[in-house]
Amino acid sequence: MSLMVGIGKGAENGILIRSGEALQTAQSIKTVVLDKTGTITKGKPELTNVIVAAQQSILSDELLRLAASVETVSEHPLAEAIVEGARAKGLALSKPEAFEAIPGHGVTATVDGRKVALGNLKMLKRLNVDLGDLEAKSETLANDGKTPMFAAVDGKAAGIIAVADTVKEDSKEAIAALHQMGIEVVMITGDNRRTAEAIARQVGLDRVLAEVLPEDKAHNVHLLQAEGKKVAMVGDGINDAPALAQADVGLAIGTGTDVAIEASDITLIKGSLKGVVTAIEVSRATMRNIKQNLVGAFIYNVLGVPIAMGVLFPFFGVLLSPLLAGAAMAFSSVTVVSNANRLRGFRPKFSAK
Repeated sequence: MSLMVGIGKGAENGILIRSGEALQTAQSIKTVVLDKTGTITKGKPELTNVIVAAQQSILSDELLRLAASVETVSEHPLAEAIVEGARAKGLALSKPEAFEAIPGHGVTATVDGRKVALGNLKMLKRLNVDLGDLEAKSETLANDGKTPMFAAVDGKAAGIIAVADTVKEDSKEAIAALHQMGIEVVMITGDNRRTAEAIARQVGLDRVLAEVLPEDKAHNVHLLQAEGKKVAMVGDGINDAPALAQADVGLAIGTGTDVAIEASDITLIKGSLKGVVTAIEVSRATMRNIKQNLVGAFIYNVLGVPIAMGVLFPFFGVLLSPLLAGAAMAFSSVTVVSNANRLRGFRPKFSAK
């Protein structure tokens, strides 16, 4: 009864809990792992900078056009920001050929006969491209919380294209609430460490796992579990699905992909991280209620069963008739059900609506 009411209270607050087991496990969570893009941040990055390498004669608009042309076939949120930024400038994009996406690194393609590569530092080093002073410039951008992407044209460093994904308005407040509940909050992202740490400083995170490849997210969750922690994972993308399944409790942002939602135990209908706080609050309130019911039922039976067995008869000549015993048993059930229904009056500190 308590679990039924608890799951109902979650639904009232924009939280869909798949099972009673997930609701029970959530109350013991000690570490919450948050994906960055689309979870802590809005997931709608915007183009902020186009920097051309000193040794290149290419114009910034041409560099942006080539990079955006490559990204027209990519589904990554950062790619969408570059394409939208180029179109906002009225640049005519070309159809890329021989497109290749390298998970956790970047993309390559041929545009108008030119070989274009766009990605992170690991990507360019993998292609043996000399970055010159671009690496130092990227660090400055990263310190400002922007995500720099290196661009190479025909095997030579061409410049940097930077985008920024702003933090959701209530992320900092939700993370502070998790801290008040005694929960460690960790961010996991494929972004470079400087950018990740800049975001972490904005919202007050305890720990940052940066430059994590998509296939390694689940492994990092496993490593946290190996430290003896009950871990919850919060994500919204296809790449988050293995980590959501690996975690003790997986929470999917309802505005994310169907794959992530399917792999999760709890779905937060809205995109707010306040839903994580509410889910844990509902879980803890439900488990407190269950414990109250168990203790109450135990005490009731410890007192009632001996009387029904006639333990008072030798001393007071009192026997418990079957009629009264049945009524007492029914009253016990009514008491437990009534206590479970007290959960209906539960009001979480934060509302996910």
